[in-house]
Amino acid sequence: MVNIKDWDASEYLTSEQDAIDYLDAAAETGDPKLIQAAIGDVAKARGMGQIAKEAGVGRESLYKSLSHDGNPSFATILKVVHALGGRISIQAI
Repeated sequence: MVNIKDWDASEYLTSEQDAIDYLDAAAETGDPKLIQAAIGDVAKARGMGQIAKEAGVGRESLYKSLSHDGNPSFATILKVVHALGGRISIQAI
């Protein structure tokens, strides 16, 4: 019998550059759900509890917001990105 484990991107985001490249690749797609998932993966890699604390949101609320079915506000996304040490910038395409 073969055991298959769900793939978890957060297990592979071991450096700051990995996280930046991962978020940048997600942002390039323009897919809001993919960007949301990528932010969640990076937050999980860094420690969801710590990121929630730094963002000023509840840990469980953050898990729920960044889940596949979550619908975080833009303000929450901005707070989490800031807690991750990033910022959102706009560039011409």
